[in-house]
Amino acid sequence: MRRPEIQRPETGAQAGPSARATVAILDFGSQYTQLIARRVRESRVYCEIFPHDVTLEELRAKNVIGVILSGGPASVYEPDAPDMDPSILAGDIPILGICYGMQLMAHLLGGDVVAEGKREYGPATVAIVEHAGIFEGLAPSERAWVSHGDTVRRPPRGFAVIARSETVPVAAMSDGDKRFAVQFHPEVAHTPHGAEILRNFLYRVCGATGDWTPAAFVEEAVTEVRTAIGDRPAICALSGGVDSAVAATLVARAIGDRLLCVFVDTGLLRENEAKEVVATFGPRMRLVHVDASEGFLSKLKGVDDPERKRTIIGEEFIRQFEAIARMNGFVGDGPNKPVLVQGTIYPDVIESRSRESKTSARIKTHHNVGGLPEVMALEVVEPLRRLFKDEVRRVGAELGIPEDILWRHPFPGPGLAVRVVGPVERERLDTLRRVDSIFIEELRAANLYRQVAQAFAVLTPVQSVGVQGDYRTYGALVALRAVTTEDFMTADWARLPYDLIERVSARIVNEVPGVNRVVYDVSSKPPATIEWE
Repeated sequence: MRRPEIQRPETGAQAGPSARATVAILDFGSQYTQLIARRVRESRVYCEIFPHDVTLEELRAKNVIGVILSGGPASVYEPDAPDMDPSILAGDIPILGICYGMQLMAHLLGGDVVAEGKREYGPATVAIVEHAGIFEGLAPSERAWVSHGDTVRRPPRGFAVIARSETVPVAAMSDGDKRFAVQFHPEVAHTPHGAEILRNFLYRVCGATGDWTPAAFVEEAVTEVRTAIGDRPAICALSGGVDSAVAATLVARAIGDRLLCVFVDTGLLRENEAKEVVATFGPRMRLVHVDASEGFLSKLKGVDDPERKRTIIGEEFIRQFEAIARMNGFVGDGPNKPVLVQGTIYPDVIESRSRESKTSARIKTHHNVGGLPEVMALEVVEPLRRLFKDEVRRVGAELGIPEDILWRHPFPGPGLAVRVVGPVERERLDTLRRVDSIFIEELRAANLYRQVAQAFAVLTPVQSVGVQGDYRTYGALVALRAVTTEDFMTADWARLPYDLIERVSARIVNEVPGVNRVVYDVSSKPPATIEWE
């Protein structure tokens, strides 16, 4: 795996150029762009997602050995359709175009792209004409997933048809050397041998060596973090979750006891969480526990907009860390500025629409990505910024972190503030804490905690009529949410047993005052997000 990039908010600079071979994925707005990245990394090849208008010079500076053009919803002949630097196609870097990426290749290189009149969406059978290259080792015909409204009618000069289907005469094309394109989506599970197609491109065409491993990442990350921090002290925002735990362990390996881990009790935590975090990490780390709940709750009083909540929490976190840094003598400016370590991971970056993504809309601001104040007394280091959640866990295992920490369900940085829909009040937080605790207790009792990727409760602002003990009630509605996912970029709702949901619901309405109705969220991501706010 490659060394992490260290983001310096005041300049946007990185710690230094990376020498690791990288596959670049150009994002044209496809819902599957992140899935392409997942599939590439599963093949032990490092990749990054770039905006579609990245230049050839920028790619060469990143030591790019191959480029994948994602799909997208646009038509190449529309006036504002996403474009790309044409010199990338004319250069010596191997290219794989997928769906819109194939159409754009054909369009820019002189082929014909036409509208079919109706969108083709679903499974298709693709007949392979030429197996050399990306189809090496595949059968004469393969099932594939298609989703397109335009097709390539005539390939560009020098390109040949290497696959076709009943409805698409040019299902794949190639120049026989380094440029390939497919009209279908090899990255999705509905294309059974799509992973082999991608691996053929990565290894046979790009010459990848498969060196993106947890052990390699740890070695390079420790070296990079040590270089970036130098002799300065560092503070780590330790929440008790897997991301911050892995980040703290990694940085501690790099700089030793110059790392001070800080656990801030915001008053927005789950039941007994503060005690559990101190008991778990106190013996392992140089840890300071700060109870800042009054400050956080006073600043959130009356605020119901979720983005405003994130901004307030992000800024208050930083001010707490700055104060702790001053109390411990961590002061300095410019190159001597103390460091703040955060467990930001790749999905946080993508959803906050950072500078890496120009075609994807911002879903929500993560307090440790887009919610930071512009002026800070600390320099941020994010060693996990390019990792997906499952990669973070594999790196954590490589570092020797216990499984009970690695497999703890994610908890949002803003905490229960974004699970209490509407204004954040202490009484509402206490209600949600108890509801959430019951849900997790029953999941563990049923041995289902590890079967779901994330589970939690949400307190809604909805009041509904109920009846308890022959009396009319007008109580709160809570929602239960449990999802299954590999990377948290997409997720499906967990099919929990009905008897478990029934048991949880009965306990909640009987044990939690003021709650008289429980619902179960059966929304997938997309169209919903995992968290409600």
